[in-house]
Parts: sequence; structure tokens; C-alpha cells
Amino acid sequence: MFVIFSVFYILIAAAMIVLILMQRGAGADAGSGFGGGASATVFGARGSANFMSRATGVLATLFFLLSLGMGIYLKVNGAPQQAANSDLGVMAGLGNQPAKSQNTQPAKQAAPAKAETPTPAAANSDVPAAPAAKTQPDVPSAPAKH
Repeated sequence: MFVIFSVFYILIAAAMIVLILMQRGAGADAGSGFGGGASATVFGARGSANFMSRATGVLATLFFLLSLGMGIYLKVNGAPQQAANSDLGVMAGLGNQPAKSQNTQPAKQAAPAKAETPTPAAANSDVPAAPAAKTQPDVPSAPAKH
């Protein structure tokens, strides 16, 4: 049922586009109003609507009614909404995992890091060697206040 309405919707939209493009605009006779003498007003005389403008109005009404009807139909009979976290992709599974238990043992203090000089890179490696560690600071310390 919805497919049939969708086909009519597209056909009405295409027909409306064609009819609108085939009509002559209101400003087409504007030049004649400023000295051509063929028109009594600036934008030309307005007579009764012709076939193309009436057909455009009918198609526009059908287009509006079909849009409204299809919107109501999809609201009532549309696909059920999925859970909010279903669009998270890879991260969707993380919200469903139970919390990990905390470690009850006291943390051990880390041993101070040894100052090691980095090993030189291999001679045939593309990676440059790291600079050697300096034993003395570059910036002298501030004098002690008395």
C-alpha cells in the first residue's frame, strides 16, 4: 500500500515540476509595462487562471494530502523504534557489561625508575637514535633565600 502511494507521490512531484517550469512567469511582461504599451499594468493584466495554473494547484493539493497521509501512515504503522544505544556501533556493547570488581589488596609502591642511557639504534635502522640522558640540568637552580 505504501509503495503505491510512494509511486503516485513521485509522479505527482514530477508532473508538478514540469507544469511549473512550462508556465510563463509574472515578470515576463514587465518590460512591456514600462513603455511597450501592450499592458495596462506593470506585471500584465490578470485574467482567469488558465489550464496549467489550475492543474498546478490541483497537483499541489494532491501532493500535500499525500504527504500528510503518508506521514500519518508511517507514524501508526512504521517500523518499531530500536533501543537508544543501537546506533553506537562498536561502543554499543560497552554499556551492557557488568562493572568489574575493585581490587581489595593495597597497591604496592612503585620502585623509583633507574636512569638508564638509551641503547643506540641499530646501524641499519631507519629510526634515529635517542639523545643521551644528561646528568646535569640545563637551567641552574635558584639561589637559596636566607
